[in-house]
Amino acid sequence: MKTNIKTEKRIRLHKKIRTRVSGTESRPRLCVFRSNRYMYAQLIDDVKGITLVSASDISLNDTMTKVERAKTVGKKIAELALAKKIKSVVFDRGGFSYRGRVQALADAAREAGLTF
Repeated sequence: MKTNIKTEKRIRLHKKIRTRVSGTESRPRLCVFRSNRYMYAQLIDDVKGITLVSASDISLNDTMTKVERAKTVGKKIAELALAKKIKSVVFDRGGFSYRGRVQALADAAREAGLTF
């Protein structure tokens, strides 16, 4: 069976990141997942093991570029977090490179009011 080396590398990097990054109730972890089509973001309390807030671009129209949709997800996750009175988060890039869509999501979340 053929294995996907890029996916294995990303998973290995994510495990390494997760040894250093952990979210609490006061400062949850902003976890980002990037598939070929969509972007997902969620705020996770690792102490209790629950997801506090989540957002994705599945329901958005396909006329926007992927980077624009990632910015929309960043703004949406920040608005939902601020509604739950969460201002500070720990960023977990999930083993993905911090550029392109991941960076656009993070920058949009910062502009909307989250600090990390």
